[in-house]
Amino acid sequence: MLVRYSNNKTCGHTPAKKACGYEKMFDIIQAHNKTKSTTMQNQLKEKKPLFLCVIGVTETAKIQGISAAGANPEITDYTPPADVELLHFGKCKCIPGVPVTPDGIPTPALITMSALKLADIPTLVVNAGLKVKPHVPFVELGGSPGRDIRTGKALDNAEEVLNKAKVAGQNLAKTADYLVIGESIPGGTTTALSVLLAMGVDAKGKVSSSMPINPHDLKIKTAEAALEAAKIEAGKFADEPIMAVSSVGDPMQPALTGLVLGAAKHVPVIMAGGTQMAAVLAVVNASNPDVLDNVAIGTTRWIVSDKTADMKALIAEIADVPVLAADLDFSNSKFDGLKAYEAGIVKEGVGCGGASIAAILKTNGKVNKNVLLKEIEKNYKQLLGSANMELPESS
Repeated sequence: MLVRYSNNKTCGHTPAKKACGYEKMFDIIQAHNKTKSTTMQNQLKEKKPLFLCVIGVTETAKIQGISAAGANPEITDYTPPADVELLHFGKCKCIPGVPVTPDGIPTPALITMSALKLADIPTLVVNAGLKVKPHVPFVELGGSPGRDIRTGKALDNAEEVLNKAKVAGQNLAKTADYLVIGESIPGGTTTALSVLLAMGVDAKGKVSSSMPINPHDLKIKTAEAALEAAKIEAGKFADEPIMAVSSVGDPMQPALTGLVLGAAKHVPVIMAGGTQMAAVLAVVNASNPDVLDNVAIGTTRWIVSDKTADMKALIAEIADVPVLAADLDFSNSKFDGLKAYEAGIVKEGVGCGGASIAAILKTNGKVNKNVLLKEIEKNYKQLLGSANMELPESS
């Protein structure tokens, strides 16, 4: 099955390996709204972005089976700070080694770090609510770690955090041609599901997972318990986004929402992430839909081709924004830890899709998926070698 792309090249991927049926410019898949996607890409080519990573934690991530962001649920408090330390230093300081899944698959921050390094893109961390602070400079919004959403009282000061983030977004928009805003928050697809349900979005069975077998039943059960504890029915907070995130959300959501609301009035914004961004998009849309003319979603091929989720349907139900996906492909990697991404493990995180898209656009396609893979492999080898970790190569 061959698909012709806008640059007159064809896709050699088979349906088993690739979400074919999409058009592509450079190594960026236009997964939703081709016209706006093309306009956004042309607008951003060779422009200078600023990459932001919003980090936070929620007790929801410690529900057994919810998240693969760490070797055990308790380590999830360390995953976001370790991720952003990797972006800045090329190694982690708050933990030994690197953040890995229970099967030893490396954090997507490795991809993000490599993309930002290749294109010399500056990075800034935003603290939305942490238990463990990173050993890097960060913007402090005064948020707190999120409670288990099954309490029905997930956040205390979501509106305050959103408003502070809006001011930060307005000012950061003055420093770059556009912003790319990613996130690191374990358990984020489950909190996204609960917020989407609270706002009346048909999201059951549509959010993605960092695991190859998507635990939809567990996520739905958790989200329904959250809504019940908050004493709300699905759709009750369709026009009250702050109440939705305060009751059943996580600290990343109001922080990233505020950054988008503040920045997108002035410069384009790529919301870099997977189905967590659908929840943020719903909150932005309910707060000020006018800014969405300047917003796109940036993710990975692994998300848009995920048969256990439906990113395109989620976004289309909320707002008609373009969805771009970095056409990353690790199937020919020398390392099993990277090849595992092709089996549906991890898929997204730490804005890796958006960062890759920004690197491709800034360099006008000189950075492509092959260049990215070589850099990722080099950094992977150095990183695990410096941590004295065994690095088996694929046969």
